[in-house]
Amino acid sequence: MKIVVLDGAILNPGDVSWKPLEALGELTVHDTTPPAALAQRAEGADILLTNKVCLSRADLPALASVRMVGVLATGYNVVDIDALGEQGIPVCNVVAYGVDDVAQHVMALLLELCRRTSEHTASVRAGEWAQSGQWCYWKHTPLCLEGLTMGIIGFGSIGRRVGELAHAFGLNVLANCRTPKNPPSYSPFAFAPLEQLLSSSDIVALHCPLTPQTEKLINAKSLAKMKPGAILINTARGQLVDEAAVAEALHSGQLAGFGTDVLAEEPPVPDNPLLATPNTLITPHMAWATARARQNIINLTAENIRRWQDGHPVNVVNAATLAK
Repeated sequence: MKIVVLDGAILNPGDVSWKPLEALGELTVHDTTPPAALAQRAEGADILLTNKVCLSRADLPALASVRMVGVLATGYNVVDIDALGEQGIPVCNVVAYGVDDVAQHVMALLLELCRRTSEHTASVRAGEWAQSGQWCYWKHTPLCLEGLTMGIIGFGSIGRRVGELAHAFGLNVLANCRTPKNPPSYSPFAFAPLEQLLSSSDIVALHCPLTPQTEKLINAKSLAKMKPGAILINTARGQLVDEAAVAEALHSGQLAGFGTDVLAEEPPVPDNPLLATPNTLITPHMAWATARARQNIINLTAENIRRWQDGHPVNVVNAATLAK
């Protein structure tokens, strides 16, 4: 069996192992694959694995030998799942590979916005403490999380883990999701309609999938419903927020801070308004990128392939199309 990874450089720059996939067949790993090279690299492949390389309906002729497509991520918007399903090709993604990793990144962004540790460290290194003549000082008043409310939009595995960490820091937790069920055991916790969550939360964290209904969920109208001085955190998808509206809210003070690991266009264009906003932390889509999580992606992809070989595929995102 021939397995081809179209873009493996980001997933594995050399610090994790491809061995779980090598054990399943002849493995070829390409660092990146430009569109012009797709047909040649897919030729003869039984299984095609992609992270961010797009596979569209127009690419179907190049995928004549392909019997399964694996997405080396949870999000699968880079693949036309319906087109592949019509050809009988299952598309399998990877879920829950980095729940703790992403949740910890959420708290890292939040704590940095509340405590400004990097800014104060830079201040000390610049000599400001030595020059102050005082035993302590602060450039921004620290914010204590205990007793505040975090609203979590999207309450899947990552959202739930963020809620647990928030509770550990003494935050009250509200959650909004499509099908509220299995509330966590800690208290205070409540499911809440979106408008109530926005108006009641000191911190809003986004953990919902990107769909036509959630695109630009955070916009001028929803920002106006939030508490003045609230903090917004996004580690889900950049397109969940209207970046121009968020930039305006940061400049006006309606938002006290914004921490994001994702942008609508990645890498950002030079005129992205968030690059010049105050109280903004932007990390380069790295919340998922611990060695632990990236090895999990490879391991779980190998398990997807084994289950497919056994005739019991899992994590098939185009199962409905395949059934037609």
